[in-house]
Amino acid sequence: MPYIDLKTNVKITKEDEIKLKSGLGEAITAIPGKTEAWLMVGIEPEYSLYFKGEDSPAAMVTVSILGGASAASYTDMTARICNLINRELDIPADRVYVQYFETENWGWNGSNF
Repeated sequence: MPYIDLKTNVKITKEDEIKLKSGLGEAITAIPGKTEAWLMVGIEPEYSLYFKGEDSPAAMVTVSILGGASAASYTDMTARICNLINRELDIPADRVYVQYFETENWGWNGSNF
């Protein structure tokens, strides 16, 4: 039951969006037990985003998961996300933040897991 929200201040083509969605689907496997099968992805291009006082290309990625993961899993996932964003959007890793949220309660289909 993971959710990944990607906000960036750059324009994203439909082709880039599909590559990002698929890449995030691969990246989520860095967290044991998580797969693209239950992954929801939100992508918001051309978002007003400033980092270090500048509007140079940047990205903010929020990852929400049911349960938790190890620090090593999160480090692996951050590397995967930063590499993906650099490869597909040409945004340097030092202009990407990745934030993680863990929850014990997650609703779906009128109930909770």
